[in-house]
Parts: sequence; structure tokens; C-alpha cells
Amino acid sequence: MKKLIAATILALSTSLTAAQADVLRVGMSGGYFPFTFVKLDVLQGFEVDFMNAVAAETGDEVEYVTMSFSGLIGALESGRIDTIANQITITPEREAKFAFSKPYVFDGAQVVVKKGNEATISGPDDLSGKTVAVNLGSNFEELLSNLPNATEIDVRTYESNIAQDTALGRVDAFVMDRVSSAQLIAESPLPLALAGAPFSEIRNALPFRNDAAGQAQRDKVDAAIARLKENGTLSEISNKWFGADITKVD
Repeated sequence: MKKLIAATILALSTSLTAAQADVLRVGMSGGYFPFTFVKLDVLQGFEVDFMNAVAAETGDEVEYVTMSFSGLIGALESGRIDTIANQITITPEREAKFAFSKPYVFDGAQVVVKKGNEATISGPDDLSGKTVAVNLGSNFEELLSNLPNATEIDVRTYESNIAQDTALGRVDAFVMDRVSSAQLIAESPLPLALAGAPFSEIRNALPFRNDAAGQAQRDKVDAAIARLKENGTLSEISNKWFGADITKVD
């Protein structure tokens, strides 16, 4: 009888947990190595492992929705997805619109050039009179627009191929985050090089719609992120993909 009662309680508990579990629709591009990319038809990367770990903490189910990076913010605003895991940088403009989770990646903006040109372009100060590529919809266009020499920089927005066009000399440089830039250079046969040091601190987090439902999702995810930091899981995921812990301030 005791075994039967215990089994019944377990079944009811499992049923209740399943009923309370939410589906978290997570948008990402699937084209930003090593954070989110597709290999052998499998969506993977740091952001995927991170969101899977978050879901394991919250008990929710993750549904990944991939689309072009430039469409992610619109999809979040329209309610087609619940959040974005694609190295979304916290900016004042985005903070005014969305409810952000606590930061879980700390990085910096990086100039990348064709190998051999790093002697003449050693950072953002040397971008005057140059054509510079950035990903469409990213915050790097805004970062460049705030530089003292912004009016002298010809910024080109791309959906893809910014690295290839830089290597081929179609543009003088591109700007993306330091971690992705270093990984791209290490993995790619393209002749590319880092130009100088990172020039801006970047804090990445998950944006949610700034309403009661979105704030509740954010709070649940924040609690999960705190536990993942405390138990070392977040650091393990970072070291797996980058060989370093980018989830905390140096």
C-alpha cells in the first residue's frame, strides 16, 4: 500500500510539473559561430548549450526559431518568439524597450582586417577614410557612429560574408565581438587578423518583452542564470566553446 501511495504521489507530481512547464521560444540566427551555428544540420553553439542549461533549471521546454539576425528584434516585438539568444548587447535604446536578463557574457568590440593590414589599421582610430562592414541589425553600427571619427567611416551593413569581403579586399575591415572574431580567425582559412585591442565593453543578455508575462519569464530565467553561475555550469559551457570563461568580468 505504501509503495502504491508513493507511486501515486510521484505520478501526480510529474503530471503537475509537466502541466506547469512552459515552452520558451528562443530566436537565434544559426549563423554566428561559435555562439549559434548549424553543422551537419544540427543547431549548436554556446547559446544553444546555455539555453538548454537554463531550461533544465526552469523545467521549461525550449523551442528554437532560426531566422536572419536582422529579423530577430521584430519577431520578439511581434510575439513570434519570447527572447533572443544571439549575443544581444544591452544598449540604452534596447533597455528602454525590453526587459533584459542579467548579463551572461562580457566581451568587447573588435576590428578585424585582411592579414598584413594590421600594421596600418591598429584599431578604431585608424578607420577614418575606410570602408567597414558590420552585421545588419547588430549594435556595432551604433558603436561606430559614436566614435570621434564616425563621420569619416564608411559603414556597410551585411547579412553575411563580412569576413569574406574583408579578406578579398572589398572592404577595409569589419567589426564584431572579440570572442567571435578570434574564433573565426582560428577556424577559417581566410587571411584575417585582429587589428588592435577591443575598444568597447559589451554586456550580452536575453531580452524579453517589457510586459507582465515577459517580466515573469525574465525573472524565472534570471534565477536559473544565477544558479548556473553558482554551480559552475555557465563557466563549463564557456570553456567548452572558447577555452576561457567569458561569462564574468575579468
